[in-house]
Amino acid sequence: MWHIDPISLRLFIAVCEEGTIARASEREFIAPSAVSKRIADIEADLGVPMLRRSKRGVTPTPAGQVLLRHARQLMRSMERLQGEISEYAEGARGQVKVLANISSIMEFLPESLSSFMTLHENIRVDIEERFSFDVVRGILEGQADIGICRKTMARGELEFIPYRHDHLSLVVNARHPLANRTSVTLGETLDYEHIGHSAFATLNSFMQNTAQELGRELRIRAHVPSFDAAYRMVQAGTAQTILPREAVSRYAELFGLRIIPLTDPWARGEFVICVRDQDALSPSARRLLNHLLAEIPSQE
Repeated sequence: MWHIDPISLRLFIAVCEEGTIARASEREFIAPSAVSKRIADIEADLGVPMLRRSKRGVTPTPAGQVLLRHARQLMRSMERLQGEISEYAEGARGQVKVLANISSIMEFLPESLSSFMTLHENIRVDIEERFSFDVVRGILEGQADIGICRKTMARGELEFIPYRHDHLSLVVNARHPLANRTSVTLGETLDYEHIGHSAFATLNSFMQNTAQELGRELRIRAHVPSFDAAYRMVQAGTAQTILPREAVSRYAELFGLRIIPLTDPWARGEFVICVRDQDALSPSARRLLNHLLAEIPSQE
């Protein structure tokens, strides 16, 4: 019978996530030979290869994928156990991991997390940026406690809790022909070139679909990796862009931007919080979830 070793499970997870034993050893501050020995012991105990090895690194075998899924769940359970016990021993302390998409990080999440950590000084919150579909997958695989993503990605066997909204707008500089408009449809912007967003796949799809329905072409002058890069290119007059009003408003004066609301039906975006099971959250994660929901502005 295989005796579960938490250290070996943690190292196995690291190897699968990093893709090489060398990178996993650096991440976990342990010698590569020791990592290899732990993996070899797991394979010997279970009698089946867990990793597929090649010159480019390692990937989990089908059996390894099963072990990886359960190992993540076990490690999260052990973290929750430790957190809950510490709640009784030392008061409110613990650690919560959050996966969030770029929009939520740019628009509202840092303020909410800061106010939470001010109230709970002994609770550590780690946040990792992901695409919305990766947020859902990460929570499903037990990589984090709480996820924040677009409602359009709310699929699978998770709990999805309605969270916040944002509102897409056309962003131009003061010299743009549409700069003095008070509202606009996407169709009215198609005479001019756009800046696309490599990290905002959902928006790109909506824009492409809308343009096709109108029998028009969406002309993308450039794709940028960040909102800040888009602001700078709009400021320089390279092209226009579509972004959430909530993400742009605090930078509008700095970059000389005009924000013109879109009136298309899909311009109102929705966020959800996703968790595997609310009842199974650690006390610290439950506190954070409640805090996030309590901070939703009343107008939403």
